[in-house]
Amino acid sequence: MTASHIELSDDPARLDVARIHGWLATSYWCPGIGRAQLEKQIAGSHCLGAYREDGAQIGFARVISDRASFAWLADVWVDESVRGQGIGRRLAGWFVEHPDYAGIRRFGLTTADAHGVYAALGFKLLARPDRLMERLSPAFAAIMEAGE
Repeated sequence: MTASHIELSDDPARLDVARIHGWLATSYWCPGIGRAQLEKQIAGSHCLGAYREDGAQIGFARVISDRASFAWLADVWVDESVRGQGIGRRLAGWFVEHPDYAGIRRFGLTTADAHGVYAALGFKLLARPDRLMERLSPAFAAIMEAGE
């Protein structure tokens, strides 16, 4: 199977939320995420699934955006059985090329290990990191501290 044989769809009815939950609950960025929290995240985002010809979901990504000036790419996940085939890049690229995000001034994301995937789509290290700040909940800060 190659990335070109994978269908991408933003139809929310096709999302396999149980599968997505299983993937993300094991990720380094949201380990142990609750199903209810994930469902809220999905409901407030533009979500994209990657599907095999048999309809099984093998990838996921989502964007949080005002669709005018800012977008945040999050939760890009590709099933281990099909990693390394360009599916993650296709998921991220679909959003970058989507007409709803054509005028976006800043498209952000975080990654610990996929810089090359995103660099190929034009993402770079922060131009002005001194201007960006974040506020983490105490529980999430503890998770991030433990994982670094």
